[in-house]
Amino acid sequence: MIEAAREEFSEQGYGATSIRNIAKRAGVSLSALYYYYKGKQELLVAILDDGLDAYFGACDTALREAGDDPAEQLEALVAATVRFRIEHPVKSSIVLTEGRSLEPEHLARYRKNEERGTQQFREVIERGMADGMFLTPYPEDARRAVIAMCNAIAQWYRPEGEVTPEELVERYVSLALTVVEYRPRSVRKAVRR
Repeated sequence: MIEAAREEFSEQGYGATSIRNIAKRAGVSLSALYYYYKGKQELLVAILDDGLDAYFGACDTALREAGDDPAEQLEALVAATVRFRIEHPVKSSIVLTEGRSLEPEHLARYRKNEERGTQQFREVIERGMADGMFLTPYPEDARRAVIAMCNAIAQWYRPEGEVTPEELVERYVSLALTVVEYRPRSVRKAVRR
């Protein structure tokens, strides 16, 4: 039922999707669907929770493996985000576009999760700034730019295209490090001498 709702919301948008079409796509009766979910809003909440849990799980794993270096942490976050957007375009699309369809009692929790994603990038960029590794005079703008470019992948990337997932990860890591004006430790040491 969740997958059927996810596909319907992705194709039609939340507002244009009917609960009847979700049930039909899932191959269940309306009464069976209503047994598990009170309506479209509960389905949307379940879909958003599933997508966010999967995304944060990927980011948390990547950060654990990256260690303490802010540049490696930024690389890990960007790589995890790019891979997630490539591997889960429907989950990504719904998480990025349908939060606006949440009713007020669910919206606050969703906004908290959005802030969690923002905060992961913010903390890494702030540590890089404090260590003198990231030299951008505009850290908040840099954070927004990095997140926006990674999130947009869900809208345009096609597996049959010319760029492989690994090439895209490499490109976006390079772009992110450029946006924050990354300077490796060896370069900073050479400049100080």
